[in-house]
Amino acid sequence: MGVSFDTLGEMLNHGYDTVIDVRSPAEFAEDHVPGAINLPALSNSERAEVGTIYVQDDPFKARKIGAALVARNVAAHLQGPLADKDGGWRPLVYCWRGGQRSGSFISILQQIGWRADVVTGGYQTFRGLVHGVAYVRPTSHRLILLDGNTGTGKTDILLRLADLGVQVIDLEGLANHRGSLLGEQAGDQPAQKAFETRVACALATLDPTRPTVVEAESSKIGDRIIPPTLWAAMKSAPRITIDAPLAARAAYLADAYRDLVEDRATFAAKLDILRRHRGKRVDHWLDLLAQDDVEGLAAALMEDHYDPSYRAARARHNPQVLHRFKVADLSQASRQKLAADVAATLG
Repeated sequence: MGVSFDTLGEMLNHGYDTVIDVRSPAEFAEDHVPGAINLPALSNSERAEVGTIYVQDDPFKARKIGAALVARNVAAHLQGPLADKDGGWRPLVYCWRGGQRSGSFISILQQIGWRADVVTGGYQTFRGLVHGVAYVRPTSHRLILLDGNTGTGKTDILLRLADLGVQVIDLEGLANHRGSLLGEQAGDQPAQKAFETRVACALATLDPTRPTVVEAESSKIGDRIIPPTLWAAMKSAPRITIDAPLAARAAYLADAYRDLVEDRATFAAKLDILRRHRGKRVDHWLDLLAQDDVEGLAAALMEDHYDPSYRAARARHNPQVLHRFKVADLSQASRQKLAADVAATLG
């Protein structure tokens, strides 16, 4: 008999020593329960092979071949990652829908003497809980957007707010992308399902009676779409806005985004994509890049492209501004003071 969970919070606070995802590595890579380890019952190629035999040849033959492969793989896990587990170890196991792979795996673990349980409905149960948060139920959290033009250090301030005990959701961190065309980070972005899992689980850990600060974003961060229920709440949320002079923002961006400019060819290619929107202004940006005038380039990009885009977005949403902070510079000391001032307004 499996273990059932009614809410995402219950599943995240499962109380077991280890969560084991026995799906294939490809399934695990797309999305999985946070903190789970992947001990595949079948590899990617084995799963494809058994599936093909099941559909095109004979289900009995497929199950027989699959059972042999699962037994072999579980033996390897017992001699490898699970070799140091003592008799008191208590794992929670899941596969795609709580069927044969997890059933076979857990049967062996229980025969050894471990108090292993299986998730009823498997990954599909977990995905259903995430889907409910991301697509179905309106968020009950009290969101406040941290707004400001490009270069006002919003992400930096958001992380400082977290250090000060303020509830925050770092969407750019969860999406592994700094936003905008130029915001790629090292490493790939998570799959859309995995991003939704990260967002839903972040919400599940927060107190809905306290304010939660989220950076003002567009509906997409890189290639990842903000879950609809959260995006609906963000569109209507009040804002705290940061204002800073163009020169201060350019100096901050030149330092924060220096890594992007180091690969001139890639950066130039990204700027050229904006030609369909900004025409010959792109030539001016490319000249600044060639001259290594990073601050000048940052200022030109904000003045010619990003600031007009932000003004247009705000005009569409007509946001309520709770407080507007005006700063003369964006030095580290100024950003720390600004974070403290923002935190004080939240109570």
